Amino acid sequence: MSNSSVETITQPADKAKIFMAIVVVAAGIFAYSFFSDINVYARVGIFIGSLIIAALLVWFSEPGKRIVSFATGSYNELKRVIWPTRKETIQMTGIVFAFVSVMALFLWIVDKILGWLIYGVVLGWN
Repeated sequence: MSNSSVETITQPADKAKIFMAIVVVAAGIFAYSFFSDINVYARVGIFIGSLIIAALLVWFSEPGKRIVSFATGSYNELKRVIWPTRKETIQMTGIVFAFVSVMALFLWIVDKILGWLIYGVVLGWN
């Protein structure tokens, strides 16, 4: 069991920001559907605008700041990863394909032997 505590939104201002972000996205969806007589690009613009406004509302809340901090830390950690070379990638992919092929052949043989034992020898159906 994990010892980490679950952090919830406790500040009323943060709750209001998250609620307003949800309302703004819902309003963007409603506007996209309601204004069906105007140009589709304008409707998509309205929806994308609502997503941007909602993202800004979440950004300035405490949970949004934690998400940005986590994303920044993840990106910094990702920059430290030593990625395999092209040759290493091709070699490992070949090993995986060879292993999968051998296992598929092995399981097919085991299946045929078990089928012959059960249906042919034990039940006598063949």
